[in-house]
Amino acid sequence: MPSLTLAEFSLDHFMAHYWQQKPVVIRQGFKAFEDLITPEELAGLACEDTVDSRLVYQKDGKWQAETGPFESYDHLGTTGWSLIVQAVNHWSPAVATLVEPFAFIPKWRLDDVMVVYSRPQGGVGPHIDLYDVFICQGSGRRRWRVGDRGAHRQFAAHAALLHVDPFEAILDVELLPGDILYIPPGFPHDGVTLETALSYSVGFRGKSACDLLSGLADYVIDQEQGSALLSDPGRPVSHHPGQINASDFGLIRAQLQSLLDNDTLVADFAGSFLSKTKCALDLQPLEEPMDAAELLDTLQQQPLVRTGGLRCFYVDATAADGVCYVDGERQAFGAAARAAVTALCDQEQLSHSQLRSGLKNPEFVAALTAWVNAGYWYFLD
Repeated sequence: MPSLTLAEFSLDHFMAHYWQQKPVVIRQGFKAFEDLITPEELAGLACEDTVDSRLVYQKDGKWQAETGPFESYDHLGTTGWSLIVQAVNHWSPAVATLVEPFAFIPKWRLDDVMVVYSRPQGGVGPHIDLYDVFICQGSGRRRWRVGDRGAHRQFAAHAALLHVDPFEAILDVELLPGDILYIPPGFPHDGVTLETALSYSVGFRGKSACDLLSGLADYVIDQEQGSALLSDPGRPVSHHPGQINASDFGLIRAQLQSLLDNDTLVADFAGSFLSKTKCALDLQPLEEPMDAAELLDTLQQQPLVRTGGLRCFYVDATAADGVCYVDGERQAFGAAARAAVTALCDQEQLSHSQLRSGLKNPEFVAALTAWVNAGYWYFLD
């Protein structure tokens, strides 16, 4: 697993002074970094219809973009194009190891690890992202220009490419293997490949209030909650039938607020909503399913590994009851299993001792067995 090295500041300093505030270059953040995937393996992933991929290039001076899956790359030539593959951490255990060095940011904020293979002069054009990204340079070299936040005009350079007008750079750097460029949301940037390169972008994304409210509404409906009608016995006579007065407005707000004040409801929504994956997982169900006894015996000898991209979380409001949320589903195992539930969500690899409190619970063992049989966790030989 790559190990993050911060020579010029601490993680605390980074979070206090750079995170979501300003870009920074971390020289040799990964010392002696070696590529985690080959260009051929990446191209092979982009041939799969379950993998989100794009080709970006220019033709006759105009930007072009194609979405995968791709059957061939022969028509692209030797310069001026990029292959972008999303969520490679879901498909490559080696690329998934790149998530752990950034575990100082909670994984509910993690989006994915995008990998870009680009030929000289390749890029996707100047643009603005709405998420935090750590661009980790693998083989090759790329030049990056980053501008300041501001009122930058954006326009469609292609139906699939939103670009930004030329900007003055506050950072103009060349990334070498092992270098990391952090860019917060809202900063325009443009990367151009100097020599054939692989870049790994570890992205973190927050949710908008619109996304959360929409998700909460769906969750409340699915759980058949919040159906009580507004009630106002003893209300005074109204003299303005077209008015929603301050008192009525207060009733409406209180009715909505009562949902948000229900800590268990909001915790269950947040855990379920945030643990859903937006991209497919590379699940490998066991051809010969295990039973609980086989699982417990194997766990004594081999660690369990979480499949890349699987999202599982716990929320303080419900964790004391042994509640966790795995791939959008709420699971409750009781207070005695809390330590096992915490380990399940915090650790990428799990040992028998870490899960001991849960292994005394038949429901926990049954769930773990089902997850292993489905491929959510697998044994590391």
